[in-house]
Amino acid sequence: MAGERSPKDTFITVYGRKPVLEALDDPALRVDKVVLAEGARGEPVRAILDAARGRGVPVQRATAHRVKVLAGNGRHDQGVLADVVAPRMAPVAEFTAALRPGAPAAVLVLDRLTNPANVGMILRSATAAGLDGVLLARRGLPTIDPLVVKASAGIAFRAPVLRAATVEDGCSALAEAGFALYGLDARGNSLPAADLPERVALVLGNETDGLSSSVRPLLDGLLAIPMHGDVESLGVASAGAVAAFELSRRRHAPRT
Repeated sequence: MAGERSPKDTFITVYGRKPVLEALDDPALRVDKVVLAEGARGEPVRAILDAARGRGVPVQRATAHRVKVLAGNGRHDQGVLADVVAPRMAPVAEFTAALRPGAPAAVLVLDRLTNPANVGMILRSATAAGLDGVLLARRGLPTIDPLVVKASAGIAFRAPVLRAATVEDGCSALAEAGFALYGLDARGNSLPAADLPERVALVLGNETDGLSSSVRPLLDGLLAIPMHGDVESLGVASAGAVAAFELSRRRHAPRT
């Protein structure tokens, strides 16, 4: 039910004076609230208060410690954060329940990536390719913070993000909804040549270790991006872009 949603499945929290002011100045973004540390002052703070007042965004005061806890970042919050509504973010269970019976769908799953820049670039690629979702577990991945937003060039706010407690929980929910799950791995069969079902999720592994040992048993198989010119592999962000547009190509290819 919608009422049981976690705020982390609804909002992207941005922190720092410049990111918060940029969010308030962007008419395409809906800011739910601003939280400002008690005693915060100065011209940037006045600009944030003026921008929030101009848009009718409520401003709450909290202790500096509380702001750090809410931001999830101990060094760079600068005493202010804002909760920005992410209209296409949803728990994976809501996403699968909303799919029409038999409707095709294509999803990327991020398995314990550690670099916020990679997460942001993959969100941008998947959104540009028109995929239905990118599964980002709440544990084991970078939060969608200003670093992720910057790497996505702002696309993270409107990316189709699917939430689950863990990547294993998310994969299990997708499998129950009829998705075939394939891991991207250099030892797999060719992705472009693969005969894929209409509901498919491609899992991208960690930058250093690849697919995790707890996710591998949940997979239906392994697929690889063919490499030429003695190139052994692509970075995970590049691999995610190739995978996203390969899934998009299949969706829009003329039927024979």
